[in-house]
Amino acid sequence: MFFNVVSRLEFLRYCATFPTTAQEEIPLEQAAGRVLAADAVSREYLPLTARSGMDGYAVRARDVFGAGEANPAYLELQAEIEIDACPGFQLRPGHCARIPTGGCLPENADAVVMIEHTHDMGGTVEIRKSVAPYENIMRRGEDAEPGQTVLTAGTRLRVQDAGLLAALGFAAVRVHARPRVAVLSTGNEVIPVDQAPQPGQVRDVNSFSVRALARRAGADAHFLGIVPDRAEELLEAMQQALEQHDAVFLSGGSSVGTRDLTVEVLSRLPDTEILVHGVAMSPGKPTILARQGSKAVLGLPGQTASAHVVMLMLGLPLLRTLEADRTADQWHGFPVRAELARNIASRQGREDFIRVRLEPRPGDIPLAHPVPGRSGLMRTLLQSNGLAAIPAASEGFYAGDNVDVLTY
Repeated sequence: MFFNVVSRLEFLRYCATFPTTAQEEIPLEQAAGRVLAADAVSREYLPLTARSGMDGYAVRARDVFGAGEANPAYLELQAEIEIDACPGFQLRPGHCARIPTGGCLPENADAVVMIEHTHDMGGTVEIRKSVAPYENIMRRGEDAEPGQTVLTAGTRLRVQDAGLLAALGFAAVRVHARPRVAVLSTGNEVIPVDQAPQPGQVRDVNSFSVRALARRAGADAHFLGIVPDRAEELLEAMQQALEQHDAVFLSGGSSVGTRDLTVEVLSRLPDTEILVHGVAMSPGKPTILARQGSKAVLGLPGQTASAHVVMLMLGLPLLRTLEADRTADQWHGFPVRAELARNIASRQGREDFIRVRLEPRPGDIPLAHPVPGRSGLMRTLLQSNGLAAIPAASEGFYAGDNVDVLTY
């Protein structure tokens, strides 16, 4: 029996009610992939001065107006600028200055002519192409100005973001701590991967996939073992897991009986509230979300494909929310527009996530082939490239319809 069944969007709203992880300061070299805990505000101009974007000649754009191969302009060479020096002169009318990529422009210069469009005649430079004001230069403060917020709190830092912070002199940044996640597998039938299964037994797959996906979301994930379907042992394992972690992800059988065992154990933990017991999605209906104090407990289905999809659509957003990632509810992948290869039906009232295989088509969007199969079979994951979502209000899609595929 399920109670308090919610939509996926309602589930994500519950995720936002958990407190975010603590803040810490780390060296910039460790910042890529972490979530900023405070706005990054520039203290200076970047670039500090106008700089050349290429090797060539700094000019006043008006002096080369209309210049071309058939009608070149001729300027006198006033100076040569070194890459590490700030020019201490003004560029005079009718003159130019040789400048390297990254060199600082002299006063009065407002453009750079690429060296490929010039000819040095020995003191006089032939200019064979006109340039517009600010062409081929990086203007002062074009990347950042003093007082400008360049990155906001909640940004998961990419390599290029860290590069911007380095350019602005941030040797360290304040970020949210990675969520510490305990992963437990449950079930009398579940055995370690290094053991040979007997009939009725299965090797523990979910703990590996759950941890790998959790780490993809930036979490610090730890496997705490396999727990049999006995309430006292599960209670003890949960208590130990919650002591040292921000969240516990529990992978168990999807049967009602096992779910009732999980609910029973959660109800025996102090200061615990079951927020969700069932999500209107397929696969993934048996999902449980509970709050123990300030910590999150996620009960995942035991079937491999179901657990994988639930981690993608619910578990990863939960972890990103705990780390204060402002894009937590967005798909962190590459949605692909595709044409459905055949009809797929759906039951109204639930959101269906169909595993699909993408077939590239030169000059056209790819074909999305649904990959049917039971949620306990791994081949539906192995043979697919992503998920096509069917809204809860829809009864399905027809062959030829365009769908968005969430690739993985």
